[in-house]
Amino acid sequence: MTGVRIQALFPEHAEQVLGIYQAGIDEGNATFETRAPDWAAFDEAKMPGHRFVALDDDGGRVLGWIAASTVSDRCAYAGVVEHSVYVHPGARGLGVARALLDALIVSTEEAGVWTIQSGIFPENTASLALHARAGFRIIGTRERIGRHHGLWRDVILLERRSPVLT
Repeated sequence: MTGVRIQALFPEHAEQVLGIYQAGIDEGNATFETRAPDWAAFDEAKMPGHRFVALDDDGGRVLGWIAASTVSDRCAYAGVVEHSVYVHPGARGLGVARALLDALIVSTEEAGVWTIQSGIFPENTASLALHARAGFRIIGTRERIGRHHGLWRDVILLERRSPVLT
């Protein structure tokens, strides 16, 4: 993909990253969250070695971001992370999410992570298709797992097992 540079996500990206996160929240099919966290909460929740931004040619505009979080502090789950990926509405369909996902896969495999997982609303068909193309598989559906804007929502659970580490 030309015109996009993937690099580590730093505090100077915070405003744009959180703005993209809020745009995804506002669309209604990305997360149960209703408001993006402040930078301190985001920073604390995301693993430092596994968060990236996609920047435009000039390096000033964030087109999207990806970040991983631990799923448990139990040692048995040390190789399992959960991720989120969000793309600016104006940059969708350009391969930004796939480039970000590829960067996350490389960083997690280098760190010994054997499973990346995610939960996606079934209505988010673009994200489901992206993840399938990147080697994720559906492992189940959590039916009516939570209420979102007054409606019960299902969440499809996906995972990618590293072929290098399993």
